[in-house]
Amino acid sequence: MISWEQTVQTARSIAAIQQDDGGVPWPEGHVDAWNHVECLMAMAVAGLSEPVNRGYDWLMRHQRPDGSWAMKIQDGVAVERGGESNHAAYAAVGAWHNYLVTGKDPSPLWPMVKRALDYVVGLQTARGEIVWERDAQGRASTYALLTGCSSIHQGLRCGVLLADHLGDPQPHWELAADRLAHVLAFHPEAFTDKSRFSMDWYYPVLGGAVRGRPAFELIDREWSTFVVPGLGIRCVSDQPWVTGAETCELVLALDALGERERAVRLFTDMQHLRHDDGSYWTGWQFVNRKHFPHERSGYTAAATILAADALSGLSGGAGIFRDIHAPASHTCDCTLSSG
Repeated sequence: MISWEQTVQTARSIAAIQQDDGGVPWPEGHVDAWNHVECLMAMAVAGLSEPVNRGYDWLMRHQRPDGSWAMKIQDGVAVERGGESNHAAYAAVGAWHNYLVTGKDPSPLWPMVKRALDYVVGLQTARGEIVWERDAQGRASTYALLTGCSSIHQGLRCGVLLADHLGDPQPHWELAADRLAHVLAFHPEAFTDKSRFSMDWYYPVLGGAVRGRPAFELIDREWSTFVVPGLGIRCVSDQPWVTGAETCELVLALDALGERERAVRLFTDMQHLRHDDGSYWTGWQFVNRKHFPHERSGYTAAATILAADALSGLSGGAGIFRDIHAPASHTCDCTLSSG
């Protein structure tokens, strides 16, 4: 575990890389809405209200009229103009989390969230999955990603809670979330195969679509494939490379299942990636024994703070992953077969 003082130090390492316009970048310098929001959530946990407020101002300024954000924004300019569905959905997670942590009126963020989630549900197929993007010409993609849809599921659930809190219910979001959860739980054929990535393993649990006995079975099925004792979890199954962000997301998934012992052990294991200034190396290549890539990333620091919050109850948002989940369902009687 890490202390409150260490948590604040890590949050300040995120604030240190925030750009003058409020964007929180990748090490390469670009900003995307998903990682940006995650960094704002982490800084909110540590009480860094000024950079958080600037970050949400950035998010509102860069939202496009259709509700999306450009995939990559560099120096305030869109350099990859397609709009990812999971990027848009995560704005709702951030807005709901910010309310849980700060208690501040979320209504200033509501128009942004409403446009974002309407963009997302506009990309849902007849079967229920949500395709991963609309390209720069406005054309919807022909395929969906399991990790992205799992994160979208959480975004829709958070959006429903925010809508109800503000007295502006959006039942079509709840319907979209229910349909998406069903496909995530029972129709793997709906998603492009990315199974070598650890995120495709645990994200259905992290995003709340799969819980209960099926979630335990899912986690146990690939545990030995991805978990490297004493170091964390692999980013991809076929490389000797553990990454801090994925490890902390698995910690959050385990916490959501009440698997505290395994969660704490993994969180402790990944602390070898902590730098003296509180930031975190992205990953460790354990055959070459080198940090890879040779960078410390804001999103890794952010995932670490969110995991620490879940395990230690540092803020009112500690349950944001634990408490958001689909209604329990362990069977499928449908005849869905194609998008």
